[in-house]
Amino acid sequence: MGAPGTGAAASILVVLPPATGGVDAVSPGTVVAGLPLLRRVVLAGGRAGFGRVWAFGSAPSGDGRPGARPAAPAADGEAPAPGRVVVLAANVVPTPQWFRALLELPLAKDTLYVDDAEVAVIESGEPSAILAAATRCRTLADLVTALRGTVAVVDRALEPRGRFPLATRADLPRAETWLLGSLIKRGEGVTSRYLERRISLAITRRLVATPVTPNVMTLASVSVGLAGAPFFLTSSPAYQLPGALLFLAHSILDGCDGELARLKFLESRRGAILDYWGDNLVHAAVFSCMAIGWSLAVHALWPLLLGAVLVASSLGAAAVLFRQTLEDEVPTADAPVVARITEQFSHRDFIYLVVALAAAGKAAWFVAVASVGTPIFLLLALASRLAARMR
Repeated sequence: MGAPGTGAAASILVVLPPATGGVDAVSPGTVVAGLPLLRRVVLAGGRAGFGRVWAFGSAPSGDGRPGARPAAPAADGEAPAPGRVVVLAANVVPTPQWFRALLELPLAKDTLYVDDAEVAVIESGEPSAILAAATRCRTLADLVTALRGTVAVVDRALEPRGRFPLATRADLPRAETWLLGSLIKRGEGVTSRYLERRISLAITRRLVATPVTPNVMTLASVSVGLAGAPFFLTSSPAYQLPGALLFLAHSILDGCDGELARLKFLESRRGAILDYWGDNLVHAAVFSCMAIGWSLAVHALWPLLLGAVLVASSLGAAAVLFRQTLEDEVPTADAPVVARITEQFSHRDFIYLVVALAAAGKAAWFVAVASVGTPIFLLLALASRLAARMR
């Protein structure tokens, strides 16, 4: 086998009409999780790093804008450089991660690898010949037939995970469920993965067809969290428990903004920063109100000192882990032990402890414990970053 593709800039994604037809068949304008199918394919290809994305014989997307215009092989006046060409049937829902895997597959040159009638990949020395053949072909199967004799053709399973073929419109609910499941991040905490994420994905599924943007969802989740903070100014369980539940609701809703962004390809650095520091603002507000409430209950100032240590340490740890979190870096098995320990303690499972303590009016106990644990976590975060720089 040869080396992986020669680079994203030289890679080309070609989208051809599906082989299936009929009244219930999907079309380029069929909406999947809030986006027309062709537009979703084009955006996923762009996010994966394809240098060019061409769709042949396509119709305008369902939102009134063309997802990708039919293109001639030399429409921009330049012959494409040698590189990888991926040909996809337009009834396949892809993820950017799957496209990246196809770009990185080691392949023999000038050999067309075909997986059923859904996807074909070739590391081509003359992509213009592939594109010229694509303009004459109706489907991927037609293209494979046209190229036999000019290139070697090999039937091979190509990364089966990361795509969902749509046979008919009846497959749309399952495709959307599959897409939502692909949004779960690596290294999530147990409660996040099996409880919070299930709720947030159900909410996102209903929001994806609305005009609600990820940033609007961020502001909504921050507002809910901040609304819960004042409930901790008293030691009464009748107030602390609703505050803790609002804190938990904030944590659940906080997952929806990222899910919307990834599902509709609306990720931005500005949005990620707003999400990250909005979340930490809520934590600081809740912890501060807990400390103030404890101080009022015991008529002393020393709980405020513990609260200050807790807030300062949590914000310091957030600053240290900022870049790692934004880039979704998850320590691998060969990462330094301190990095793996830090990642395990960075989950938000502690919110369930807050809920349990608040039900008994004992949120102050959390401040007492966290004012010791959070500085240790800050030291672990600093050691983790130092270990990463030394590698």
